[in-house]
Amino acid sequence: MSTGTDILLAETGAELRKTIRAPEFVIPTLALPVCFYLLFGIMLSRGGAAETLLATYGVFAVMGPAIFGFGAGVATERERGWLDIKRVSPAPAWSYIGAKLLATLVFAVFALLPIYVAAATLGGVALEQSAWLGLLMTHLLAVFPFSLLGLALGFRFGANAAIAMSNLCFLSLAVLGGLWFPIALFPSVMQGVAYGLPSFHLAEVALSFTRYATDKGTGDHLAMITIMTVVLGGLAYLAWQRQRT
Repeated sequence: MSTGTDILLAETGAELRKTIRAPEFVIPTLALPVCFYLLFGIMLSRGGAAETLLATYGVFAVMGPAIFGFGAGVATERERGWLDIKRVSPAPAWSYIGAKLLATLVFAVFALLPIYVAAATLGGVALEQSAWLGLLMTHLLAVFPFSLLGLALGFRFGANAAIAMSNLCFLSLAVLGGLWFPIALFPSVMQGVAYGLPSFHLAEVALSFTRYATDKGTGDHLAMITIMTVVLGGLAYLAWQRQRT
């Protein structure tokens, strides 16, 4: 009999193959973040833009596969009855979410690597090895809250509505969270909104590994990320419970 780990690995492989066969998802997920970084972080770079945008665009690169992979993906599979089949299958319930999470982490790595390479080679970003590792860990940490957000959307809305809501959340978190522009340029009200978004706090933690760290300690930002992740997990659980009834 297959163990839980064997099932998880098999489901992850199937999830990766399924995603690779959807170029409309893979191409934008992998290409858009690095294209934006090349344009704004290198070609139109001023001052330390290549280094600061490395931190913030890394969070942006992870948001796509996390929000859309769970939001649109789960909603579509739910409408097609795939989740009903999963419920009566002998596979453990957690393997479905676990496989999607592992697949999202894989795609996040492939979305991040071109940005890192561009920053180091074309942008002249020179960081200590520990700083690169810290950036990578922070950017991969972003997978968890955004995946939970996508999961909540996928369980709550139908396929078409989930795609629309995923787009809305994706763009709002990117712009209002200061991933594209520093929040210092925002009006005070919008700056207050940024402090309530996980994208902002993740970007601040990522910036702490560069020469452009803010004065506020990373501990406060990590605490906020933890709280927001728990809240998003609660919302995902409530949405899951609702769709079961």
